[in-house]
Amino acid sequence: MTLALFGQCLTVGGLALLLFAELRPGAPAIFQWIFKPIASLGFVLAGVGAGATETPYGRALLAAFVLSLLGDVLLIPRGAKAAFLAGLVAFLLGHVGFASAFVIRGVAWGGTAVALGLLGVPAFLVGRYFVQRAPEKLRVPVMAYVTVITVMVALSIGTHLASPRALIPVAATLFYASDLFVARQRFVEPGSINRLVGLPLYYGAQLLFALTIIR
Repeated sequence: MTLALFGQCLTVGGLALLLFAELRPGAPAIFQWIFKPIASLGFVLAGVGAGATETPYGRALLAAFVLSLLGDVLLIPRGAKAAFLAGLVAFLLGHVGFASAFVIRGVAWGGTAVALGLLGVPAFLVGRYFVQRAPEKLRVPVMAYVTVITVMVALSIGTHLASPRALIPVAATLFYASDLFVARQRFVEPGSINRLVGLPLYYGAQLLFALTIIR
């Protein structure tokens, strides 16, 4: 079994166990601490196995994967605002890594500008909705996060327009959607449904990003 395939299996298996724990009322918190890092380590290994260390694009994605892994661990404690803020920063830097990878790969700047314009209105509405419900200390970081991930999605479209690879904007969009459920969990209506929907979107996005490294 290749490293890339092993990493994919690790993510899928870890995610399945994580979701199983979410369906069990009163499941021990230790399940989160075991299964989530395993699932996240999987997409890091999938990226390495796909050849991430061999190209500038791959290395930028690998940095984003590692930052995402860090963010996943920091978001495990529930109700810990300091850990959540640190996780938010880790993911924000991760999105900078993804955006940098797309720029390195090459983007059609005109198409990126159009995409950013089209994404700007929903991003503003989404950001405003969650910022109004976030604690005061988190409002600026949340707005900054929404801005960065919106730029990341626009650049994913721009790099696809420059050199077609549909998996890239698809993965970026799935990542964006998964973050809506994270925000909903933290600021609007906590519940298992947020993780049961958001986690598959998130891990699916990361595995798709890893696949884009393969030439």
